[in-house]
Amino acid sequence: MAEAQPLGEFEQLVMLGVLHCGADAYGVPVWREIQARTSRAVSIAAVYKTLDRLEGKTLVRSQVGEPTAERGGRGKRVYQVTPPGLRVLRASLGALARMTDGLEGVLGAR
Repeated sequence: MAEAQPLGEFEQLVMLGVLHCGADAYGVPVWREIQARTSRAVSIAAVYKTLDRLEGKTLVRSQVGEPTAERGGRGKRVYQVTPPGLRVLRASLGALARMTDGLEGVLGAR
């Protein structure tokens, strides 16, 4: 069952990147979104590997878009967070938020 699978930090970041990119959620924009929002150097290969792993867990799904000339007639693989993926992500982020409650003095304001 997808809900029982815990998410790692990078899986959370990738899923949030997919959500931020919306209809344009293929590997490169997701990678750029993560780098821009976290100010962290991230390997594009790590993003694609994580997207594959999340798809295997049925937390994201993908489909190949229309072919484009810029890609030599190939379509982009576009990702979307599934309803079970959204539930797992909400639960994971909720657990993190609950763990930080009361630690504002140590961690600083959110």
